[in-house]
Amino acid sequence: QVQLVESGGGLVQAGGSLRLSCAASGSIFSINVMGWYRQAPGKQRELVAAIINGGSTNYADSVKGRFTISRDNAKNTVSLQMNSLKPEDTAVYYCNADIRGWNTGQHDYWGQGTQVTVSS
Repeated sequence: QVQLVESGGGLVQAGGSLRLSCAASGSIFSINVMGWYRQAPGKQRELVAAIINGGSTNYADSVKGRFTISRDNAKNTVSLQMNSLKPEDTAVYYCNADIRGWNTGQHDYWGQGTQVTVSS
């Protein structure tokens, strides 16, 4: 059974920083894309940042220059460094990974979500 476990959310003032981490565990053969999504109250879930196995990254326009995504392929982890946080960054952040298991096919997995609240 594959699972994603997130950590690092919390409450921060505008202009502050937070770092989110996500660890994938279980019967993992390979991980293609890892990423972070967020969902604010009353809004749809949106992509924040993603990183493929080779290291190429993609960011939402709203976070470019402020957020940095990174991954450690040896540890099956992905992190999101969030700087210059704004109140509009407040949301539940979800880790996502496209994982191939040893005895299963390719599947999309989600973490349980971690709350990020930015006060003005």
